[in-house]
Amino acid sequence: MFRSSASISVHLVWPLWGRKAGASLTRCLHQSLTMAKQLPARRLDGIDHNPWVEITRLAKEHDVVNLGQGFPDFSPPDFAVQAFQQATSGDFMLNQYTMAFGHPPLSKILASFFGKLLGQELDPLKNVLVTVGAYGALFTAFQALVDEGDEVIIIEPAFDCYEPMTLMAGGRPVSVSLRQKPGPKGQLESSSDWQLDPTELASKFTPRTKALVLNTPNNPLGKVFSRQELELVAELCRQHDVLCISDEVYQWLVYDGHQHVSIACLPGMWERTLTIGSAGKSFSATGWKVGWVVGPDSIMKHLRTVHQNSIFHCPTQAQAAVAQCFEREQQHFGQPSSYFLQFPRAMQLNRDHMIRSLQSVGLKPLIPQGSYFLVADISDFKSKMPDLPGAVGEPYDSRFVKWMIKNKGLAAVPVSIFLSQPHKKDFDHYVRFCFVKDEATLQAMDGRLQKWKGEAQP
Repeated sequence: MFRSSASISVHLVWPLWGRKAGASLTRCLHQSLTMAKQLPARRLDGIDHNPWVEITRLAKEHDVVNLGQGFPDFSPPDFAVQAFQQATSGDFMLNQYTMAFGHPPLSKILASFFGKLLGQELDPLKNVLVTVGAYGALFTAFQALVDEGDEVIIIEPAFDCYEPMTLMAGGRPVSVSLRQKPGPKGQLESSSDWQLDPTELASKFTPRTKALVLNTPNNPLGKVFSRQELELVAELCRQHDVLCISDEVYQWLVYDGHQHVSIACLPGMWERTLTIGSAGKSFSATGWKVGWVVGPDSIMKHLRTVHQNSIFHCPTQAQAAVAQCFEREQQHFGQPSSYFLQFPRAMQLNRDHMIRSLQSVGLKPLIPQGSYFLVADISDFKSKMPDLPGAVGEPYDSRFVKWMIKNKGLAAVPVSIFLSQPHKKDFDHYVRFCFVKDEATLQAMDGRLQKWKGEAQP
């Protein structure tokens, strides 16, 4: 019965549908031809190419140990997994909407936790905004604060989203590069050898400067900015009435006794700083995509306007799980049982393991003070095999990474992608490796490097 009824319906409707479909097709073709004159918004000009897409695709096409992308390939801590399981199987209302600017338990614990760290009394409703990852926090900040013609100072090498996000907001990126100061001879270089030139940094501030982007610990170098360096940045921001967007997603990942300092703690900086964090980096759960911004209500209210008119709301269950993780961490903070103490100790061992292994084939690692990453100098390879295949004008580090993927079974990331065009040539002899990986991955890396070592060197 149902089959015959369906047949009759199709038979009756088909001629009419055909006429409508033909007219619709004609309209669609006309609209396509018309819209093609200027389909993309001007804000997309020059930012359509993403080097990560090509590197990821190439790595998938070959049998590689992937040390390029920055995520753990191991489970989050048991307490985090249990928190997420409870969030998905417990209170059924966690399947529904929560408060737009943050699930109340998460906003409350973030205000309490970071209030103590920053020395501020934080209001969960006014001083905290939960976002779709730190990436979402950054995008919301740029859209809320950067206007047409505003200048944004970016300290390079820099995470590669800062520049396109500035451009999409209508701003003008102004780059200032960290400069390497030679360390002691005979020792490995360190990320601490890379420093700001005070005169050069000061020269970048103009009446059009709206914001400065700070990333500490830095991706890709792993540099942890010292209090003295932060005071230099803070002084210039206060002097020129400039906002500071501080990306601190790796704040718990610091090594060798170094200390992370939030610039918002410095005198006169709370009022002009947004501090951005990530649950993915804090609890080894990057796929949860829970981030946050902490700052004064005078700035945060503008981010809330963007948030409520874009994504409006972040997934409730992930927020509930992160709230439990922070509640647990607040109880254990500063104690041997604290994950924020245990995790960096374990990753420092991974870092040291990778440093030793990379040296075996002639790569020269820079010892990172923090983050997921270390950078290795490939200058010797550049001098011995300078003519690796690649596109015209393609930086050497990019060509080297592709060669290494295809010939050595190891994937890394070229550091030149973290630089603006004028500075790429100064950093095209470095590649970035991620050492926040499982023991099995590091052993697989060792195997590839031992095979490489046994082959004829260039």
